[in-house]
Amino acid sequence: MHATPHAPIALELPVAALRLRCWRPEDAPALYAAVDESREVFRRWLPWCRDEYAEADAATHIATCRRGWEDGTQYSFGAFDEGGVPLAAIGLDRFTGDRGANLGYWVRRSRQGQGLCPLLVRAVAHFAFETLQRVRVEIVVAAGNQASRRAAEKSGARLEGIARQRLLLDGQAHDAAVYALIPSDLEG
Repeated sequence: MHATPHAPIALELPVAALRLRCWRPEDAPALYAAVDESREVFRRWLPWCRDEYAEADAATHIATCRRGWEDGTQYSFGAFDEGGVPLAAIGLDRFTGDRGANLGYWVRRSRQGQGLCPLLVRAVAHFAFETLQRVRVEIVVAAGNQASRRAAEKSGARLEGIARQRLLLDGQAHDAAVYALIPSDLEG
């Protein structure tokens, strides 16, 4: 088994005019605001985004992200504009012994459709390959989630198939589109 190298929690990834960094406790109100703005869009695809989601949930999520970063089980980035406003979240988890990882993301409603997500996916995939020495990054999205599928495709990820009943959303099994990136997908 190949151990995943560890990255410092203070790491920041520059992407265009954005900064990707680990969530900080003081980000909780802004994270909550981004989720609240996007609740209607997210709730169909993200089981955690429910009507009861509150700022305390954002704070709990941030604490979980930071623990995961510190123990190397997940690397969850917030994507912030120059003013420090969170525009998106993206992260890696489910590290496998064969040096794979899972990548997930969301973009706040007011910034969707602006080409942001593919840039973030490519930046975090580079981080996975170069820093964490992963050889494969999977993106698994509900087959009907066309926006997330387009983002995966625009990032250079290749559709490898539809996995039947792969995701559980609101207690119901759904088919999922399974995409993957390998280092050569990011060349050029």
